[in-house]
Amino acid sequence: MKMVAWADYKKEAKSRGALGLELYVAMSTPAKEPQDVKASLPDHLAYQAELERAGSLAFAGPMSDETGVHMQGMGLIIYRAESLEAAQALAEADPMHMSGARTFVLRRWMINEGSLTLSVGLSTKTATLI
Repeated sequence: MKMVAWADYKKEAKSRGALGLELYVAMSTPAKEPQDVKASLPDHLAYQAELERAGSLAFAGPMSDETGVHMQGMGLIIYRAESLEAAQALAEADPMHMSGARTFVLRRWMINEGSLTLSVGLSTKTATLI
């Protein structure tokens, strides 16, 4: 089966009226013992907070196993970046990955459909994402 070039597919999706928003997804998997992952966690979370403040982190968090009952140890990190190479640099600079406690696979992700609902309380100065 012949693979379609990413740039061609993105152009075609946008021509159909799809959003075509390109983000980058790192699937992060433990590579060492749980205590090694836990030891890197404070620096990892500080790095994630830094990326969030800079606008480079869209979403991040752990994933369950297939049953939805147990913590598997895998995580998903979604970056905003100018290119795949820039996203690669963000993922490589994560202390969790730098320490070798976790490894990652990075992919482009094109968001075409979906919705977010944001409720902003002006007098209460609150925001809720639904």
